[in-house]
Amino acid sequence: MEITTEMIKQLRAATNAPMLDCRKALQEANGDYAKAVDWLREKGMATAAKRANRDASNGVVEMYSHGGGRVGVMVELNCETDFVARAEQFRTLAHEIALQIAASAPRYITAEEIPAAELEHEAEIARGRAKEEGKPENIHAKIVEGRVEKFKDEVCLMRQAYIRDESLTIEKLILQNVAAIGENVVVRRFQRWELGESTTQN
Repeated sequence: MEITTEMIKQLRAATNAPMLDCRKALQEANGDYAKAVDWLREKGMATAAKRANRDASNGVVEMYSHGGGRVGVMVELNCETDFVARAEQFRTLAHEIALQIAASAPRYITAEEIPAAELEHEAEIARGRAKEEGKPENIHAKIVEGRVEKFKDEVCLMRQAYIRDESLTIEKLILQNVAAIGENVVVRRFQRWELGESTTQN
């Protein structure tokens, strides 16, 4: 199929990818627009992953208050340069992450931060439930593993489904932005407060 300039322009407008990449994506996808978008996203995410070890010490502390002051969030989002830290796309991403934290109440950034004792506690609960539900013993380990993974999806910011698009995790949302911005982006830390909650909570 012939790849026209118009097709390349349309893809570039939608993805912000360089013209040459748009042409290559359309060639790889044989002119299929949706497949070309997927090709660019995958390429962008692969490039973004390579940037993950670059130092990110600039950024912004985003503050967000929700429900008439019932929930408050503070999140530190880092990037590599002051230029990107001031960019609208980066600021918007910081705001979206603060919204996510307010709505979904994650307790950790990544699964690696969850204490082993907490994971073992969840595994114990899952084992107990599997027995209670009368599941065959030979599949208990699989059930426990599945429930522990589900627990990680719920409590880890990076693994949560993005509140505006459940087909994306927060990790993928950040990778898409890294691909577009061209710099490493890191959620350094966050804190979420809810009116009246116990101060012993994480």
